[in-house]
Amino acid sequence: MLLRSTCLAVIASLGTIAFAATPLKKTADIPRLSDGKPDLNGIWQSLSGADVNLLDHVADRYAPGGQSVVEEGELPYLPEARKQRDANNASREKADPQTAKCNLPGVPRITYAHNLPFQVFQKPKGDRIVVLYEFAEAHRFLYTNGTPHPPGHINWNMGDSRSKWEGDTLVVDSVDFNDLTWFDHAGDFHSESLHVVERYRLLDADHLEYNVEVDDPKVYSKPWHIHLVLYRRKEKNQQLLDYVCYAFDLAPYYP
Repeated sequence: MLLRSTCLAVIASLGTIAFAATPLKKTADIPRLSDGKPDLNGIWQSLSGADVNLLDHVADRYAPGGQSVVEEGELPYLPEARKQRDANNASREKADPQTAKCNLPGVPRITYAHNLPFQVFQKPKGDRIVVLYEFAEAHRFLYTNGTPHPPGHINWNMGDSRSKWEGDTLVVDSVDFNDLTWFDHAGDFHSESLHVVERYRLLDADHLEYNVEVDDPKVYSKPWHIHLVLYRRKEKNQQLLDYVCYAFDLAPYYP
């Protein structure tokens, strides 16, 4: 017992020293385009377990365990909505719109869907930032030209996204969703009233902080927040590959 305690103390001490010796760079050192904006160009990837479950979860026969990415530690469901979430969870292997029906994952799930990479294309003084995703060849246009969302409600899996810079943070406001996507495989869901605000901020050249505010008054009692760190892929000749999803009948594979 004494040896185990000593080892744990040494490991904790070494972890503290290692962290202190390699601090993240100041934002002044991040790569920038010729117009001075942070350069987000490149291929990025989540390493979290968020696609399986946004909250803490243990491993099962379908997926490994993972830690919560929800800042509040839980989702503030309205009572009736929580019942729907529980029903979704019970039938998730056949009902998840992403894995069982091959729907586009929606926002923000597209960022961490199966932990597949995505690529950002950004030009100096451009009127939009383009994001290509490996999942099902999905893409988004993050308009930066100051145009508003289109009038009326439009039912899109990926919503409509308008963005702006707040200092060195790219803020993306998305509305016009349908109710055909989930946030994760655990059955966490939303209505067509979903409003998502994403914030992308470079911590250094290879780490991108990703914060999300989710607001849906039909499903949740208050807004809640996701926090992830996205990692730049550094391999030589790294590129997105084909990942085309087909909606097969999954009945033979799941009980």
